[in-house]
Amino acid sequence: MKVKSIFLISALLLTSFASMLVSCKKDSTSTPAPTTPTTPTTPTTPTAPTGTNVPAVYAKIYGATSTITTDGTFVTITTNGVPDHKSAYYPTSDALYEAYTGTTFSGVTFAKNPNTIATQTFTFKIPLNPTVATNHAATPLGVIGLALNGVALYNQYAGPNNQVLAGEITSFDKYYGHPQNTGQYHYHVEPLYLTTVKSTKSGLMGFLLDGFPVYGPQEENGTTIVSSGLDAYHGHTHTTVDFPNGTYHYHFTADAPYLNGNGYYGTSGTVTR
Repeated sequence: MKVKSIFLISALLLTSFASMLVSCKKDSTSTPAPTTPTTPTTPTTPTAPTGTNVPAVYAKIYGATSTITTDGTFVTITTNGVPDHKSAYYPTSDALYEAYTGTTFSGVTFAKNPNTIATQTFTFKIPLNPTVATNHAATPLGVIGLALNGVALYNQYAGPNNQVLAGEITSFDKYYGHPQNTGQYHYHVEPLYLTTVKSTKSGLMGFLLDGFPVYGPQEENGTTIVSSGLDAYHGHTHTTVDFPNGTYHYHFTADAPYLNGNGYYGTSGTVTR
């Protein structure tokens, strides 16, 4: 009996050891389950909070610093005017500071101006229902509208007496903006961060103070727009994704006057700071 028991125990041990060898062999040669490639995500644009009766399109102004409201006549938007992208004009201690890199507007050599980006306090009041003006007022020097990121839009002049912009183009950062002497950052030309990162070349870029929207330098079918294809105020009327019933709107172009020609198409609202 004792010999038989030893034989049975030995047999069981051999069987167990063989099973372990088979199991190890299977583990070492098994093929991992295939993984699904990760698709790169497109940067999302925050949605600005809007009050009652504010048209949905204003939610695209993600640079608003408080709820966008309306009193039935004007839409009120507050921003701090600072860009949400990197720039050589931020203080070097700022996380958004970046030494100049990129391709300059019009191929000129970059030359940094002496100014530094500073926080602003803008309150825009633009018409809720913009209409064509009887008398088209000239756009002034300084703020004439706002971009979706809350940055100010300027016209095509560098200074009083219609000083041409050519002398300032050299100081545009990689996203085609720069600050003036009080640190007020602004775009005169295509806001490259919006047209290439946050939106597209045909997307909504912001609004002028008369309430009419501003679009990028291409039509929705990809056609590049030039100034000669627009009216004296640098715009035209047709449907867009945001305005399916059609509206007058401005466009940025690569050639002068870049954003605005002879004045506002509509009656301007106000901006305080």
